[in-house]
Amino acid sequence: MNMRGFFKKIVHPFLKIGLKLYYSKPRKYCYNSICIQVHPKVFPPHLTFSTKILLDFIQTLDLKSKTFLELGCGSGIIALFAAKKGALVTASDINPIAIDFLNKNAGKNYLSVTSVRSDLFDSIEEKSFDYIIINPPYYPKNPKNTSEKAWFCGANFEYFEKLFYQLKHEVNFQNTFMILSEDCAIERIKNIATKNRLTFELIISKTVFNEKSYIFSIN
Repeated sequence: MNMRGFFKKIVHPFLKIGLKLYYSKPRKYCYNSICIQVHPKVFPPHLTFSTKILLDFIQTLDLKSKTFLELGCGSGIIALFAAKKGALVTASDINPIAIDFLNKNAGKNYLSVTSVRSDLFDSIEEKSFDYIIINPPYYPKNPKNTSEKAWFCGANFEYFEKLFYQLKHEVNFQNTFMILSEDCAIERIKNIATKNRLTFELIISKTVFNEKSYIFSIN
């Protein structure tokens, strides 16, 4: 059994139990002097690599006075960091708890963010952005509740079907970036984008603890 198989079969079950106990109450997460409280029913940035990789990527961008959307903001740390860098930020999420905590965390950090409860672009009135950042759910399973929508994209990848249709037909964007893991069905996701006449360009590939993550530009 290789290390990846060992982790999934042996370590992961115990890690899952530990995470459940750890996230039984709100936890603190900090990046670049921004500190937030993360609710247990919101996507956790602490032990998932994608949020930190995106934050490090955003660190390199000139966002001064740029319109910026974090689509599916979860903890909201990315939106808040973009606001700190001078962006005009909108942050959306389908989970009302995520939006509530985002607003509280924005106030505690003296940052201004426009928050919207929305299923993808459905309730976002402004449809034009300089930058859109997406850390999507990508496991092919039907979510049982709102919290699970942070992880599961639907058995038939319904999340991506709707996302790419909206990006192509309803949104005016300059730079859209999405992070995906080697654990997900990247080719299936790319094919859905292609069907909607969108292309993927690999921008960054990063390996953390033997897991490879990719940031793609969508055009």
